This record gives sequence, C-alpha cells and structure tokens, in this order.
Amino acid sequence: MRRVKGYVGCLMLCALTCFQGAPGIRLMEVRIPMHTVRDHSARLECHFDMEGESLYSVKWYKDGNEFYRYLPRDMPPAQVFPLPGITIDFYNSTESTLVLSSVKLSSTGRYRCEVSAEAPSFQTVSDHGDMVVVALPEEGPRISGGRPRYQVGDTVRINCTSGRSKPAAQLIWFINGDQADSSFLRGPFNASDREGLETSTLGLEFKVRPKHFRRGGDMKLKCLATIATVYWRSNEESVEGDRPHKAPALETRKWQGDAAAPAEASLSGEFGAERNGGISSMRCAFTWIHLLLYLLIPATPKISSTTVHHLAR
Repeated sequence: MRRVKGYVGCLMLCALTCFQGAPGIRLMEVRIPMHTVRDHSARLECHFDMEGESLYSVKWYKDGNEFYRYLPRDMPPAQVFPLPGITIDFYNSTESTLVLSSVKLSSTGRYRCEVSAEAPSFQTVSDHGDMVVVALPEEGPRISGGRPRYQVGDTVRINCTSGRSKPAAQLIWFINGDQADSSFLRGPFNASDREGLETSTLGLEFKVRPKHFRRGGDMKLKCLATIATVYWRSNEESVEGDRPHKAPALETRKWQGDAAAPAEASLSGEFGAERNGGISSMRCAFTWIHLLLYLLIPATPKISSTTVHHLAR
C-alpha cells in the first residue's frame, strides 16, 4: 500500500513540475522547401532550443523511414540509412541543417525532424513538412489551331499545350491582357508518358466581338503556364481582324489653267477650238463673197443681209 501511495505521489510531483515549466527541449522551427527543382539541392532545417538539456540525437525521416541520424557524441556524428532518392551532402550538413544533393522525382515526400535529449529526461520533440520535386518543362507552352485573321462573328477555337513536366503545368488563357472567362475554356486534359512526365492541354473557344479588336485592329491571345512558384512561362499570338475595305472615293479637282489640266481636257479643248475656228472661217468666207458680188456685178439683185447671215449659219 505504501508503494502505491509513493508511486502516485511521484506522478503528482512530476505532473506539478511539468505544469510549473520544467526545463525541456523546444522545437522552434522545421523548414522544408515546398517545391524543389529536379537535379538541384534541397536544404532542410530543424531549429531547436535544448533549454539546459543535453542533445542526444537528431533524426530525419522520409515517409516514416529513418535515413539520417546525428549523434554528437559519436565519431563521426552522422550516420546514413540508404533510401531511394536520397543523397546527402555531408560537408554542408550539421545538427540543425540537412542538405540533399541532386534531388530526384522519388525525393518527393513528407520529411520529419525528431530531436531527443539525453538521460534522464529523454524528452523528444518532432515536426514535419512536405516537399515536392518538380521536373521543369524543356519548352514553353505551344498554341495551335488558330488562324491569322478573324472577323467579327467568327468562332476562335485554339489549344494551349504545356511542355512535359512533373507535375503538369497549370494553364491560363488571356484575351488582350484580361484572363479569359471560364465559360470559354475547354479542359484541361492531362496525359503522361513512360517516364511519368505530364502534359496539359487547355482549349479556348469564343465568338469574336467588336470589343476583342483593339485600336490597332488586332487581338492578343496569350497562354500562361505555371508550376507552383518555380516555373512561369507564356506564349502569345497576335491575330489580325479582317475588316471590310472601303471603296476608294472619287476625287474631284477644279482645274485652273491649261497647264494643270489633264490630257483629256486639253484634247477636248483643242477639238473645240478647231470646231469653233472652222465656223468662224466659214462666216468670214461668206462675207467676202458677198462683197465681191456687190462690187463686180451691179446688175445682180442685191443679196439681203438676212440671206447672208442665213448662209453663214
């Protein structure tokens, strides 16, 4: 009975000591990069405060499997357990920092840091974070299916396809700088190859309105491909609008002077001058005939002026 009472008392004392803020390990921050580019290095950090305790070990786990252990009292202090996709850079790794070199797609997973104190407390604290390894596309997004010219009332049907990546890129369509309405979108449609790399295709379909053509008479269609915060690339096409051509206006000019008149006007003027000149010559000839007849043939009855004018006409 005395033993039971002593045991209960010990538990109560330990609990009271804990609530009074007994010294212990405090895990300040576990920093895991959310996205890392394939074949690059990744820096994992585990910052802690022992608060008077002695450090016994720092252990790292991936998806529940231990792959790295740091024991400051051992020589050397670091110990590695082989795991697919894990290559450790020993020269740049410490008790609070772990550097993975040349990460692979298989390096994607949940990483957990566990810190333990020495005896007699053996207190242990841990925290985790997820990391995704990204395979970037070797080329930007491609736009296909479009025409070089559109008229108001035509239907635009085009596709944007991202390059091969892991994970598939997110695609966004823009019309003249404004994000396209969701009702215009078709997809996205994803496909993967034998290597596990993915492509994404997003269609754009809408009827052309007058507002789609800007002052310059063209329409800008842009596709943006993104992968988290590590990839951002776009492709843009400029489409011209077929507008009805106006008939050329007839230009009327007022000619002043023969020097500025066209050849047709000059020719008609010459013909008119010849015609008027011919009439004048005929009138002059009839007048001379009238005078000769009057002087040479007195007996001849005089020709009235009315007759002469009639002949001249």
